[in-house]
Order: sequence, then structure tokens, then C-alpha cells
Amino acid sequence: MASRTTPGRLRTDSRLPDPDAFYEALIDMHRGLTEAASAHVNAKLILLLANHIGDLGVLREAMALARQDAPGATFIDSTEN
Repeated sequence: MASRTTPGRLRTDSRLPDPDAFYEALIDMHRGLTEAASAHVNAKLILLLANHIGDLGVLREAMALARQDAPGATFIDSTEN
């Protein structure tokens, strides 16, 4: 049976069957790119995955979690509109 999740809830449990293979593919995606090209590819990947997720609540949770330990970052409330 397929697992069900509540809309608007970010899943942070490990769901990749082979996380090392994903990491290797991510590194390979950047191989040979300039810093600017790498940033462009990252932005494009984020937008593609955000479109695939399609849930603003989940995306806001992910953005807040990603930002929380960034140097110089201030807290943002992922529940604000």
C-alpha cells in the first residue's frame, strides 16, 4: 500500500533508497561548470522540484529548514503568507 502524507507537511525521513548515488549524481551535475553556471543549474533544479512538489506549505517548511543554520540568517516563519 502506498504511504499517505498530510498536505502541507514536509517529510524529513530518509526516502532515498541509495542516498550516495543521488549525491554522486548531484556532484556530477556540477562537474565542469563555472560557479555562475552551477548556481543557475541549482536554481533550475529547485524550481523543477518545487513544481513537482506543488504544495506551497511544504515548500515554505523546506525553505525555513534550509535557511535555519545559514550563517547570518534570521528566523523566518514558514507559516506566514
